[in-house]
Amino acid sequence: MTAAEKAIRAKRDPYVIRADEREERYARGWYVIGATNSVNLKPRALNVFGTKLVAYRGKEDGEVHILDAYCPHMGGDLCGGEVKGNSVICPFHLWSWGADGVCDDIPYANKIPDKAVIKSWPVLEKNGLIFVWQDPEGNPPISEQEPQRMDDWYSEEWTDWEMEAIPIQSLGRELVDNMADMAHFGPIHYSSVKSFKNTMEGHQFVQYMVGGHEILTEGDEGLITSVARYEGPAYMTTTMTGLMDGHPMKVHLLVSHVPTDMNQFIINFGVMMQKDPKASKAQNAAMVQEYMERNIESFHQDVAVWNNKCIIDNPLLCDGDGPINLVRKWYSQFMTNVDDIQPGQVKSREHVTVDGPSVEEVRAKQGF
Repeated sequence: MTAAEKAIRAKRDPYVIRADEREERYARGWYVIGATNSVNLKPRALNVFGTKLVAYRGKEDGEVHILDAYCPHMGGDLCGGEVKGNSVICPFHLWSWGADGVCDDIPYANKIPDKAVIKSWPVLEKNGLIFVWQDPEGNPPISEQEPQRMDDWYSEEWTDWEMEAIPIQSLGRELVDNMADMAHFGPIHYSSVKSFKNTMEGHQFVQYMVGGHEILTEGDEGLITSVARYEGPAYMTTTMTGLMDGHPMKVHLLVSHVPTDMNQFIINFGVMMQKDPKASKAQNAAMVQEYMERNIESFHQDVAVWNNKCIIDNPLLCDGDGPINLVRKWYSQFMTNVDDIQPGQVKSREHVTVDGPSVEEVRAKQGF
């Protein structure tokens, strides 16, 4: 920039960051609350979506059930109760609430009040994870938006998920921005981006990236490939390939957030890895644990930014940035009533930010 150009810009009005007022509303879709083993016969509290829920596994059907946590009788917290059959018992007066949310027993009453019904939340158990469906309109799950089956989780050739929950002081949309934010990979993740592309269609938004990484890869030949896919507003899985300790590795990452309220969300971060057939069970477990630690280290670089940045609804973008406004338009469909969704929020699009070697080309060289 020349001195003259700088002088001209100095006379312009400063750019004003805009942060719009927001009603309390949580995006429509499936949210991960934890791994399969995170819910058992002991009621578990879930502080999500600006309220409190109770999750438990039925003694008879073995399935996960999620209900509103507070008993409408006198406000008892069902999270402190116990499971009986497929119902959860309030610890205050022993009212029993079935998996469908209907009160099925009051030990001292001759008649159960007709209004004794609490909300039962749709639940899905798949890919070693437990999902809950959130919809501000109260509609049932959209069948086409059910998360895809991850065949690798059901294979003995892969480890189970290693999981960690990470609280973030921000909006969930800020996390989703990363799908298009090519420019942050260098300063935040020490990555050299060789190619970067996004596609969107319907409820899916995908990021394809090839690059190097100072923490997760080794040397000039240690390129990683990454395909990150959002299925809905909160469930994102990433498949990565590269080298670790001289060995080819293939991993799946889980980065699925669930809002606590309008100002905070929890990221359920997970790693599962393709086992080395030449390694022992203990060696494979150590390998996935080491990779989990490396990823957590890398991921916390994002966390430090999210916890301190402001919300900005009118980002000042340059020609080298990725399609931030595109991913925000895609995300907005989940904050829009179903009947009001516009074609531009869901239509098929592709955007190439950095043209270079494709994920397919690099994986073929890596032997995947």
